Amino acid sequence: MYAVLDIETTGGKFNQEGITEIAIHKYDGHTVVDQFISLVNPERDIQPFVVNLTGINSNMLKNAPKFYEIAKRIIEITEDCIIVAHNSEFDYRILRTEFNRLGYDYKRKTLCTVELSKDLIPDQPSYSLGKLVRSLGIPVTDRHRANGDALATVKLFKLLQTKDTTKKIIQSSIKEGQKRNKIDNKLIDIIEPLPTITGVYYIQKKGGDIIYIGKSRNIKRRVNQHFTATDTKSKKIQLHVSAVSYEETGSELVALLKENEEIKRLKPIYNRARKRTHFTHALYAFKDKNGYINLKIDVADGRKHPITTFSNKQSAKHFIEHHVEAYNFCLQLTGLGATNSEKPCFNHSLKTCHGACIKEESAAEYNLRVQELIDKNSYAHKNMIIVDRGRDIDERSAIYIKNGQFEGLGFFNLNFQINNISVLESIITKMENNRDTQHIIQSYLRSHKKIKIIQLPS
Repeated sequence: MYAVLDIETTGGKFNQEGITEIAIHKYDGHTVVDQFISLVNPERDIQPFVVNLTGINSNMLKNAPKFYEIAKRIIEITEDCIIVAHNSEFDYRILRTEFNRLGYDYKRKTLCTVELSKDLIPDQPSYSLGKLVRSLGIPVTDRHRANGDALATVKLFKLLQTKDTTKKIIQSSIKEGQKRNKIDNKLIDIIEPLPTITGVYYIQKKGGDIIYIGKSRNIKRRVNQHFTATDTKSKKIQLHVSAVSYEETGSELVALLKENEEIKRLKPIYNRARKRTHFTHALYAFKDKNGYINLKIDVADGRKHPITTFSNKQSAKHFIEHHVEAYNFCLQLTGLGATNSEKPCFNHSLKTCHGACIKEESAAEYNLRVQELIDKNSYAHKNMIIVDRGRDIDERSAIYIKNGQFEGLGFFNLNFQINNISVLESIITKMENNRDTQHIIQSYLRSHKKIKIIQLPS
């Protein structure tokens, strides 16, 4: 039996955090058989960045139960269960800390879906819960709220169970719920001054050599995870770290691009060697003998020019299925149905395909919709600026695309700086354009549909 849970906290100093919300889903390996969801009055202040992230503020918690009032229910629903969480080290530590304040020694076995995902779904560009489930086509609502994240973790855990075909990996990953190792005072001293901002961080060993580079929307929290995790890489980082420096970016897209370039340039020993690219599959287009533009998901091929790329086959399939429905595309012309020029596709019987498969809809009419999809998801031959957050309230970041190539990025305060091409190019720091940067930008635009894009003249 498993207790899949997620906890939201106040933030703050290590082991001084309080729980603001908890969601627990008791899962028997097949279905959820019980659940407990509650806001919690932490009896302490909530950090402003946490309020912005979760939307939970002190007013919402005034009448919520205090932890001691729900402690018995938590003990009962998790009795004889293995705690499952995304970064279980954090959630289990927080639970044990709250129970320790009550004088109760709370112990459970634990399973971490971050570590399991790295074993069973390798080579993902990110293992953060939101990005991972989105890339796998798993629906998620109420991100950064306990129940939304707990439900997403249940769905992810179900997928991991099916991936564990030998039924040995999950079993061998269960950790005994013994007392956690105290974090070293040296590591606490390194964590304490770090900010809760978006940016790129550099973990250094004695002498200043960089041993790991990462990016996060909350640098302090992410480094804390490195210092409390128990996997082999994290233990090596904890042993050798002497300092952590960082560069604020404001924009997560800027952080992703800088992280990618810095890892390629500096090749830190504890970053996974990026022999492969960030993506495995791509969307291609070609015209058939009847003049219809066909779309096809295939393994990424560096010799071809894709419309857009995907981290894995599941996210590619989810993308094309969604757009077949949104654009009334033909199943046969998108690789989702058997090709038979004499028979219509299944969607034609549902009246969601207009008959391109049997030439009822003209190629010209059908291709207009396909071209609209291509234009939305590819920046080939385009000149444009992606405008995102800056490092403070008066600043914005600019990611510059010229003739379909990523030129670089910069920061600006006044609109005239990006409306004038010569001024724009003077504030842009040149960066390398490659397949990874193209994938990072396209993936970000797919998941941030409201981001501002300024089209520039050719």
